[in-house]
Amino acid sequence: MNVFERIFKGDKTIWCIFIALCIISLLEVFSASSTIVYRQHNHWGPILRHAVFLLIGFGSVMFLQRVPTRYFAALLLLLPISWILLVMTMFIGTDVNGAQRWLGVGAFTIQPSEFAKLALVGFVAFFLSKMKPDNESFLFKILMGGILVTCALIITENLSTACLLFGVCYLMMFIGQVSFKKLGLIALCGISALVLLIGSLTLIPKSTAKDYLPDRFATWQNRIDRHSAEQDESNISSPEEYKITDDNYQVSHAKIAIANGEIIGLPGSGNERDFLPQAYSDFIFAIILEEMGLLGGLFTLLLYVALMIRTGVLASKCEKLFPRYLLLGAGLIITVQALANMAVAVNLIPVTGQPLPLISRGGTSTIITCIYFGIILACSNAKEDQHEDVDEDIANVEYE
Repeated sequence: MNVFERIFKGDKTIWCIFIALCIISLLEVFSASSTIVYRQHNHWGPILRHAVFLLIGFGSVMFLQRVPTRYFAALLLLLPISWILLVMTMFIGTDVNGAQRWLGVGAFTIQPSEFAKLALVGFVAFFLSKMKPDNESFLFKILMGGILVTCALIITENLSTACLLFGVCYLMMFIGQVSFKKLGLIALCGISALVLLIGSLTLIPKSTAKDYLPDRFATWQNRIDRHSAEQDESNISSPEEYKITDDNYQVSHAKIAIANGEIIGLPGSGNERDFLPQAYSDFIFAIILEEMGLLGGLFTLLLYVALMIRTGVLASKCEKLFPRYLLLGAGLIITVQALANMAVAVNLIPVTGQPLPLISRGGTSTIITCIYFGIILACSNAKEDQHEDVDEDIANVEYE
């Protein structure tokens, strides 16, 4: 075993994907942070901050890749802690961009929903691994209780995260061979709730929502209205009829960025980074398409697709159920969130506020995404260790 293999444990393909995403992140955040640079009068400050979080995340990956997978069952303890943090955020959270999703800790802020996502993935993986025909009904109730409580605490301030998390847990239960009857009932209830929510957002007058309902309800109404209006405007045949307004400002500049990029992009010369709000976060994929072109955008997309495929392959080789479901859960939550961010950037779905995992500028989200990679590497490393132990046993028998 050479020095490289001793330092970097686990699956090498996952390591390559992780490093590639980190490199893209550093390049694009450095380019897309021009508005922050202008506001802070500090050219290197924003990228140095992001680099520090990436280094902390990288250190987390280096540590977690060597942790035995059985210790990840401790994520069960993180779930009630995340519930407490989410409740605290409702009352004393920091309001940023109209959403109370952050909790201030001294000079730092954390996003409790990111901890809740990580904890819930571990929670679902653990109970799926313990599920058998004789205890399925009991453990299923525990599973649904944990999922519903977590999503309910998140949904008031972050509907998209709650829906994404619920969808990932549902996929994990589907892969975990929960009975189709139970899955069908969950799907029916989920679709009914979604139809009821969309119907309420559509039918309830905005004045009533503003006066009597939580502030986020009016925000969801505005996002749906803007998305519908943008779809109508995209069908306008004459470009002279299209006007950029406050309502379509983000999506319009995202479209301009995508159009500017063409096939090979404008490396380091993108213009829309100076006009597009949240260019370094929610809409960073539009900046990738402008500066790296269609080829760079496809490469970024394929990195996430390759991550999901590789985690599926690794999971199929895991002999133990807990690391298998943990692998799939970590891979799913990264990939689904990435696809949601990209769909927003190209105007397929309304704005959700989901960052592009590991690429978007962030603090808590960057570190938690790195922890997902560390978990994936630890689970893949456990698989390799199992095979190495078997090979050593065979060799010893042959020698004897």
